[in-house]
Amino acid sequence: MAYSAEHYLPHQSPMVMLDDVHSVGEDGAECSVTLSKDGVLAPFLDAQGCLPNWFAIELMAQTIGVWRGWHGLAQAIPPTIGMLLGGRAISCELPVFPAGSKLQVCVQLILQDEKIGSFECCINMAGKQVARGRLNTYQPDAEEIKKLTLGKGA
Repeated sequence: MAYSAEHYLPHQSPMVMLDDVHSVGEDGAECSVTLSKDGVLAPFLDAQGCLPNWFAIELMAQTIGVWRGWHGLAQAIPPTIGMLLGGRAISCELPVFPAGSKLQVCVQLILQDEKIGSFECCINMAGKQVARGRLNTYQPDAEEIKKLTLGKGA
């Protein structure tokens, strides 16, 4: 399986920060992105072509979004906006992800109820784990999204 992440996310370029979807299962997903001057992350790279490590959280969150989008599309529900509530024990071994590197982003569902999910996440580079953390997410319904985007009087 190798599909475009854009198919499963409610985002458009330049906010889609993943290249490929490699696998999606009942409880997890794996996506990847390659850092290059003409890649999806090009607008966010520094002068040396490196990506600041704080982008790790967004890469993890978008991989969760791919997981949710894949499951939604399986039920004929188009991708919708999700929210990152917070993270725990998020760490990165590097100050930046080096130019030209390929990042493998993996997420594993730990706990889920109707709207809230908790995922163990990691980013691997050249077979070595370089970032990890637990992200907690919220999936608002259509009415909540409307209120959030248009204001309380919507």
